[in-house]
Amino acid sequence: MSDKYDVVVIGSGPAGYVAAIKVAQLGMSVACVEQWLDDKGGIRLGGTCLNVGCIPSKALLDSSHKFAEARDHFDVHGISVGEATIDVPAMLARKDKIVDQLTGGISGLFKHNGVTAVSGTGKVLAGTKVEVTDKDGNVSVLDAGNIIIAAGSVPVAIPPAPVDNEYIIDSTGALELSAVPARLGVIGAGVIGLELGSVWARLGSEVVMLEALDEFLPMMDQQIAKETGKILKKQGLDVRLGARVTKAEVVDGAVQVSFSTADGEYQETFDKLIVAVGRRPRSEELFASDSGLTLDERGYIFVNDYCETEAPHVYAVGDVVRGLMLAHKGSEEGVMVAERIAGKQAQMNYDCIPSVIYTHPEVAAVGKTEQELKADGVEYKSGVFPFVASGRALASNDSDGMVKILAHAETDRILGCHVVGPSAADLVQQVVIAMEFGSSAEDLALTVFAHPTLSEAVHEAALAVDGHAIHVANRKKRK
Repeated sequence: MSDKYDVVVIGSGPAGYVAAIKVAQLGMSVACVEQWLDDKGGIRLGGTCLNVGCIPSKALLDSSHKFAEARDHFDVHGISVGEATIDVPAMLARKDKIVDQLTGGISGLFKHNGVTAVSGTGKVLAGTKVEVTDKDGNVSVLDAGNIIIAAGSVPVAIPPAPVDNEYIIDSTGALELSAVPARLGVIGAGVIGLELGSVWARLGSEVVMLEALDEFLPMMDQQIAKETGKILKKQGLDVRLGARVTKAEVVDGAVQVSFSTADGEYQETFDKLIVAVGRRPRSEELFASDSGLTLDERGYIFVNDYCETEAPHVYAVGDVVRGLMLAHKGSEEGVMVAERIAGKQAQMNYDCIPSVIYTHPEVAAVGKTEQELKADGVEYKSGVFPFVASGRALASNDSDGMVKILAHAETDRILGCHVVGPSAADLVQQVVIAMEFGSSAEDLALTVFAHPTLSEAVHEAALAVDGHAIHVANRKKRK
């Protein structure tokens, strides 16, 4: 006899656990299937983000930033602390404690909301049933009125650099290095590569980043990307563009990496090598052939704008479907699907999803880039304000970067905001809210911002859109 639920969720990452809690809050019975186990064999909630992604990486980024500040920047404040040292095991222990606290918090929320956690690997069968295989190979079937697939993603592997989890490691292994490598190679200079490279560079590693693309951060506004590149280079990150890795092998306890550029063939030797070339959807062996589900050419589950699959009463959210692989995108999709199952007319605004790179300074964006607007033939205007003109940024000794706002040339509606600088993630969120309400650049320009704050940079960028910035010289308008 199978267990019956109104909704069965596969996966307990940010998309899955949020969906499960929302379903329960809406008065439906729900089970959440998770295959992740802790070191004692118990169920481990939270998915990639909480366990080996967003949260632990930010813990290490903050620890390494504080160390770099103490070592390199305290003296400008008149503070002397002697020679700064880093205890890597203590840093990792702090990270693990934070992860344990948050994953345990999800368990508590599940209990509070009446969500049933089921340990095992979920597989969608025909007729809205979910087959669950536990760690011992025992199989059971859950009968679901509706299914939400939130299986997440896994790191992309590349044949030239096979991960051995000792010398050649993926993003998960990069969070567990017990000592600072003297020389660290990173394949991929995207979001994950830059964040992980930053951690170990701050702690003293010589970091070389090999990026196959010829353009740095091509998905970002290129003015912001170029500024980011300059800042990170100044910090010591050696980013080599157009570098295609052809072979990586372990020789005498070190990793020899061969790569090609437009100029020829090269070889570098590293103590450790991180493979950070992106992530792919975890969609293999996720559903039976007669389930009615289909995958696109990149392995994503096919869904419509409301995250409905081609199988009735089966939904998919998060990294396993199209769009940005971002925790908050998955969470909001989970909420939307839960509400639609409950009969509400919920929908997502995919035009207002912010993205962040948690280097220091942070890089954050929402909406269209200047390059996208040009390609689409949209007439626009832009305003830029540098943090070097911000009193608050100067007072904090953190004045690298700028805020850039793009608005429609005729309607003045905000089309995008791009920031590299201190607290970029929080600053861009102000513009996300404005865009969600259809605000114009003038709306931001007419808003009173507290002084002195970093937020004033957003205000000044909005003023600069029409050449009205106060604390920086305005660009002359093109005739």
